[in-house]
Amino acid sequence: MGLVAGSLPPSRLLWQRVGFAFLLLCTLLIVVPIIALLMKIIISGAPAISWEFLSQPPSQAGKAGGIFPAIVGTLYLMVGTVVFSLPVGVLAAVYLAEYAGQNWVTRLINLAIVNLAGVPSIVYGLFGLGVFVLTFGFGMSLLAASLTLACQALAVVITASREALLAVPQEYREASLALAATKWQTVRHAVLPQALPGIVTGAVLAMSRAAGETAPILVVGAAFFLPALPHSPFDQFMALPYHLYTVAAHIPGVPKQTMWGVALVLVAVVLSFNSVAILLRWRARRRKIG
Repeated sequence: MGLVAGSLPPSRLLWQRVGFAFLLLCTLLIVVPIIALLMKIIISGAPAISWEFLSQPPSQAGKAGGIFPAIVGTLYLMVGTVVFSLPVGVLAAVYLAEYAGQNWVTRLINLAIVNLAGVPSIVYGLFGLGVFVLTFGFGMSLLAASLTLACQALAVVITASREALLAVPQEYREASLALAATKWQTVRHAVLPQALPGIVTGAVLAMSRAAGETAPILVVGAAFFLPALPHSPFDQFMALPYHLYTVAAHIPGVPKQTMWGVALVLVAVVLSFNSVAILLRWRARRRKIG
């Protein structure tokens, strides 16, 4: 008979407590630095936040004025990345999870997807420069940047969506097929609604990564100083991560609170999108339970 937790020998109970303490320590080593960094960003960046800072274009090469064009450009970039990556990623995940057989071709595709997640971001930037900017003729534009980041986000979206689809119990598929539904009807009406929370998670990760990338957009469309807003997908744009990089590394005399203010706005934008996605995922789970 197995021993219950209360009847463990003292030596095993000691090792159990040591193991729990070690896990707690590992968790604190991850959480505490993140909380400290967020507090530093909030404390140092809050004095720079004002209505003028959020609603005015930059001036004096970023030393004065606001960051409104960078905020709008970042929002456009996040939305564009999801628009281009989510449909392709979800459909690819549906094929891999529901239609593709377990053979060497499928294993090769899965290996390629895993490798894509580890490719340096600057490589995606050079790919976007060669394909979207030069070959397709989109130029240095918001469209080229969105497509480049969408290619980078595909691995995350496909992986998250595929795992969400595989997590749906097989009974849902069997019940749907038993009611004379086709394979596609089963996937569309029985599987995808159950996998929606996981798919939303993939979209959130894609948006968050798009909001913080600097290297890819540096070579495909982000502008160093552009007070005007983009009027079409073929215009250049400003973005918060690139603006933060330039004011911190290449513009002397920029007040430090301005740099921290840009960082605080970037974190707030990402957290706002994540909050909306978390709300959608929560509603989808409630609907699934109900």
